[in-house]
Amino acid sequence: MFKNLFKKALQPSKEGWFSKAMHLFDRSTIDESIWLELEELLIAADVGMDTTEKLITSTKERVKKEKLNDGPQVREALKQEMVVILDLPAVSPKVAAPPEVILVIGVNGSGKTTSIAKLAHLYKSEGKSVLLAAGDTFRAAAIDQLRTWAERAGVDIVAHQPGADPGAVVYDAMAAAKSRGSQLLIIDTAGRLHTKFNLMEELKKIRKVVNKTDLTAPHEVLLVLDATTGQNGLLQAKNFTEAAGVTGIFLAKLDGTARGGIALAICDQLKIPVKYIGVGEHMEDIAAFNARAFVDALSG
Repeated sequence: MFKNLFKKALQPSKEGWFSKAMHLFDRSTIDESIWLELEELLIAADVGMDTTEKLITSTKERVKKEKLNDGPQVREALKQEMVVILDLPAVSPKVAAPPEVILVIGVNGSGKTTSIAKLAHLYKSEGKSVLLAAGDTFRAAAIDQLRTWAERAGVDIVAHQPGADPGAVVYDAMAAAKSRGSQLLIIDTAGRLHTKFNLMEELKKIRKVVNKTDLTAPHEVLLVLDATTGQNGLLQAKNFTEAAGVTGIFLAKLDGTARGGIALAICDQLKIPVKYIGVGEHMEDIAAFNARAFVDALSG
């Protein structure tokens, strides 16, 4: 199941840029022209200029140090250097007492609500008690949408009326989670453009409400990024990190793009680990991120 999800998620990228990049090393001679072609392919795959240069430089250094001289060996060295970039250490949250609070943020249309449902389903399947907080009180039908997903996942939800103060919803959800003994509280927030100052300030206020109730919370701030947005996703991540202290990325809709290189750019440029990937619309279509599995799925 785990391998199949990665395979499904990365099929477009594997058949596109990565396949071309890997076939470069089928040639009998590894010369400078190959590195130039590789650079073009990586940049086109949303790896970004800086990360591309870093990846190629480190691979060249490994090739020289280990005296690799045939294509398959150089190809494997490139894959290993990709794993080095992607395999960031995930910091385990320090939860003084339940619940563990996960604040989920992102722009409109990123797949945030569906991603929350997938998280709830995943945690419940691990035997944990989960409560959702409908902190998106602005978008029409957002509360009903999350309530529907909560029912499908078999978890409880705390919600107010549309237009209510999201801080009040979060405060009530924190109290409810404590009184019910919930192990996890997943908080939805209104989708917002990373360029809108007022909305980003509101996000800071929600974080403060959580922190007043539990000084160690939120224990995780997950940014849902739509993988199809490419390099714009990197800009989103930078701005959201400044406003809300992002601790992890949920990379959604990875199966909808042939430019999955954005994962490399995020890990390298922001040093924020990708925690989960999302594939498709079903609650089961989620996998915890694994750097080696990611690269192996790309290479088939």
